[in-house]
Amino acid sequence: MDRAFGARFGAGLSSGRVEDLRLVTGKGRYAANLPGDLHAAFVRSPYSHARVLGIDRSEVLAMPGVRLVLTGRDLSEHGVRPFPFAKVLQREDGAPMASPTRWPLAVGEVHYVGDPVALVVADDAAKARDAAEAVQVDYEELACVVDLATAVEVGAPRASLELSDNLAASFRLGDAVAVDAAIAAAPHVTRLRVVNNRVIVNPMELRSAVASYDPVEGFVWNGATQTPHLSQAILAEVLGVGQEGVRVVVGDMGGAFGARIVPYPEDAALLYAARQLGRSVKWQSDRSEQFLSDTHARDHLTECTLATDGEGRILAARFDVLANMGAYLSYFGANIATHTGNRVATGVYDIPLLHVNVKVVLTNTVPTGPYRGAGRPEAIHRLERVLDVTASELGIDPVEIRRRNLVRPESMPYTAASGATYDSGDFGALMDRALALSDSQGVTGRREDARRRGMLFGRGVACHIDTTSSMVPSETVEVAFTRNGSVEIYCGVQAMGQGLETTFSQMASVRLGVPLDAVQVFRGDTSVVATKGQGSYGSRSLYIAGSALALALDRLADEARQALGKRFGVGPERIEESGGLFAIAGQQPISLSETMGLIGNSRLAATATFESVNCYPSGCYICEVEIDPETGVIRVTRFVAVDDVGIVMHPTIVHGQTRGGIVQGIGQALWEACRYDDAGQLSTGSLMDYALPRASDLPEIIVDFLPTRSPTNPLGAKGGGESGTIGAPPAVVNAVVDALQPYGVAHLDMPISPQAIVAILLEKMNKCCMQIPETGFDGLRGRGETVIKPTKQGEPTR
Repeated sequence: MDRAFGARFGAGLSSGRVEDLRLVTGKGRYAANLPGDLHAAFVRSPYSHARVLGIDRSEVLAMPGVRLVLTGRDLSEHGVRPFPFAKVLQREDGAPMASPTRWPLAVGEVHYVGDPVALVVADDAAKARDAAEAVQVDYEELACVVDLATAVEVGAPRASLELSDNLAASFRLGDAVAVDAAIAAAPHVTRLRVVNNRVIVNPMELRSAVASYDPVEGFVWNGATQTPHLSQAILAEVLGVGQEGVRVVVGDMGGAFGARIVPYPEDAALLYAARQLGRSVKWQSDRSEQFLSDTHARDHLTECTLATDGEGRILAARFDVLANMGAYLSYFGANIATHTGNRVATGVYDIPLLHVNVKVVLTNTVPTGPYRGAGRPEAIHRLERVLDVTASELGIDPVEIRRRNLVRPESMPYTAASGATYDSGDFGALMDRALALSDSQGVTGRREDARRRGMLFGRGVACHIDTTSSMVPSETVEVAFTRNGSVEIYCGVQAMGQGLETTFSQMASVRLGVPLDAVQVFRGDTSVVATKGQGSYGSRSLYIAGSALALALDRLADEARQALGKRFGVGPERIEESGGLFAIAGQQPISLSETMGLIGNSRLAATATFESVNCYPSGCYICEVEIDPETGVIRVTRFVAVDDVGIVMHPTIVHGQTRGGIVQGIGQALWEACRYDDAGQLSTGSLMDYALPRASDLPEIIVDFLPTRSPTNPLGAKGGGESGTIGAPPAVVNAVVDALQPYGVAHLDMPISPQAIVAILLEKMNKCCMQIPETGFDGLRGRGETVIKPTKQGEPTR
């Protein structure tokens, strides 16, 4: 592959972001900014599980300004269909995947607190909200199940009366017999129970939509989605019309992180209401409603088993996973917990034998779905934690045990025991660079300095690998050049804050020799971008759509060369072209704009499609923490991230993407706790209860790149949008556990709270009479998920 290919498109340059001026001066076009003739509010279930016996809307319809009250039966009786999900698995008995029927509005049964039951439309938002509160719903409360482990017990309450049990599907990967035999014969076996905590996705922009209907154009949905064409197809299926009968329009988007890959049931109800009323209907969520209606994420419970020889070399790994899907299978929820995440189940290590067993479980909680990293953070966290515990048990340095097991660069491309083929990478070099940047030589001095100040010091290392999207691994991009000197790019991927317009504009600007502001990127409107692109998720936008763009730009330049050849009567091979400048037989180069005048065309266009297999970004992260033993407060003092995302097209953007993901990963490790009580009520229902990281909580995050070119695409890129959320959680947890090792702690589950740490220190002080720094605990008590270092090797106890 041409190593200079990326240079023709500006690889390594960092032009100014073209979106920013518009966005920071209030000129962005968000769904919440759009007008609506009428306004909607949803009636949501206050119960986690109940029958809906009846809905009385008579008084509400008489309220001033109320135009419509819809129920689930209204929709189902008029041809609206249930929401689909990707049917990628089976149950253990071979039966199809099981999920309660998910209507746009609940019919007969609600399955979680927040399940939409009715839709009210009124003249303004306040009247709609008041009317929604006045709707009388007669419920019969049913037994619920919230806890993941309880849900799989025999005799557990059913999350839905439609189903016989709470197991939606199962998934197995690898050779169970060979793994069991290797574990039985291994010199050392580590077993560890790892919780990957449920998190609530919190994009800056709340969910909003404006729905309308035109007898000629059909349904029109203005909102925020990462996949305009896929969303179009889903909404058309639910509404019972052809795909051409739905238009999806997406403007600017204030974050998505996977929670907006596909539309929500509420969106179909809004579109139906708009058709019934013949007027546009607008709805906007608030933050508390978002907590109850947008998909949550993660929520796995894993029993990890790692077999090693006496030197710490891994012989086999087994992971028995319970994956919480919530009340319904979201469109991609099961796929993420099974196929997607477990492609990298062996991480960056040469693990010869693997077995993964996943039970896909339903509970009476908000459905879970994609969130930045989508399955890979869960897989990497459990592996990195059990590897750290193994190192401790064997008395091997955590860096050294990783180094002994790394896949070697000469093994690339490397086929893992999961079946995935890693395209390229030098994992040892990533670790060496991270150690150097983190001042590994100075660790002893920093640890001693912390001790003198009465602080506990810990250092953690974590290696990670990502796998990019493979659902539909192709994109088509059209590029047009007009006589006025502007470049138009039409693509199916979607900007959501990741700087897509800037990167694509820079590529076109450098390749065609036009100013950056002469490039316009068209996306987010299914009537304008006719090509049915797959959207943006799984770090796919650059390496797939960007490659298609690069090929289209080359074809456009070639079209211009061919036309010039005809104009001057010379073979196109005699015309040299570079950066949009054409030279014929030693003449002065002419620009693309001048070329358009010479050939007499007002518009020149080219289209290209690119398809790729998965590629595998990777990295090594090192985190240092200090813990105040008086309060249990953890402070991240140093964080170094070295990533291989392939060829970096726009360094500033990739730096920002990496730092943003790391912050989200640190947030999951230390603060973000989504909790339900036994009745299925969300205990962390607002930002007063659910803690997000703040800038003041974080140190400077040092980010560096050590790229190996991916052979999967002409740009050599791999995707850099999700690495931070994959590598950061285990790096942080490993650091905290390192700080607490003198107190016999082998494992802590996320998020690690100050209360949990104080409880650990008190427990060890009271039970073991261990010497601890003088503190003023004064009644502080807490509760933490902790594994205390066992006396018998290989069997941690809680």
